[in-house]
Amino acid sequence: MRRYIPVYVRFPFFYAMVFALTEYFIDSGDRPAFLKYPIVPIIHLFLIFMFITVEIIMKALDSISYHLLTAEDKEIFDIESVKPFTQSAFYKKWMFKISALKPIENEKDIQLDHDYDGIKELDNGLPPWFTGLFYATIVFALVYLVRFHVIGDYTQEQEYVIENTLAEKKVEEYNKTAPDLMNIDKVTQLTETSDIAEGKAIFTTNCVLCHKADGGGAIGPNLTDANWINGGGIKNLFKTISEGGRPGKGMVAWKESLKPTEIQKVASYVMSLQGTKPAAGKAPEGEVWKEGGAAKPTTADVAVTDTIAKK
Repeated sequence: MRRYIPVYVRFPFFYAMVFALTEYFIDSGDRPAFLKYPIVPIIHLFLIFMFITVEIIMKALDSISYHLLTAEDKEIFDIESVKPFTQSAFYKKWMFKISALKPIENEKDIQLDHDYDGIKELDNGLPPWFTGLFYATIVFALVYLVRFHVIGDYTQEQEYVIENTLAEKKVEEYNKTAPDLMNIDKVTQLTETSDIAEGKAIFTTNCVLCHKADGGGAIGPNLTDANWINGGGIKNLFKTISEGGRPGKGMVAWKESLKPTEIQKVASYVMSLQGTKPAAGKAPEGEVWKEGGAAKPTTADVAVTDTIAKK
């Protein structure tokens, strides 16, 4: 494949793929990852270095392989027809320029006097591309030093706060359209005005027939006193609304009609009705409930609820 696709096509394609992949997989907000994270340009430079290294190695291997061919094989191989670009004067000129290689006929100029069993050593210097890359790392280090240690750009702590804030916003946006993952283990009482308002709207649509608009109770029990049939608290309310009340005579299960987060909002609204004392409210039913466990009814409560059936 390398013989048919010249390096000036392979390299831009390779770098475009690297750039696109880093920008796609690295979440950098509204700024390109190449500019926001100093490590990204370093990764790009490293991959470019590896690409050039592989190209030079493959070029050397091709050259060695070709010179090992017999005269008949070379004629069959016909390198001029298979690799016309890489044998062109322009290509050879730039390959020698960026690698500082000497043509074979001029290698005697850089040949050392060392002789190891007939093996000669060449005094080749570092390739210009490698030297340039080394100088580029020095320039990058100086810019980094001035930016973060002299001028005093953002610190890692500030970067963490910024990234964490952006992440929280993304989580909020995701939760608006994400599958409803609320359950009895995760449910907590909501206190935000907007959440309570949404809970009230759902309550008004679905619950007033049995509990009245003020929660005072009709068919269903009074929701404003301290007595609860199936236990109070946000978790018990969430379970009761979701799974329903007593089998056969209690409230129906709303889990098929309401989302878990909607049930959480309704339960939070019901919790907000505690102690409101509606007009014509029903007598307490069930037991006085306290956080951490249900408490038995007080003497006064027993007098009031003596004729009331318990759930």
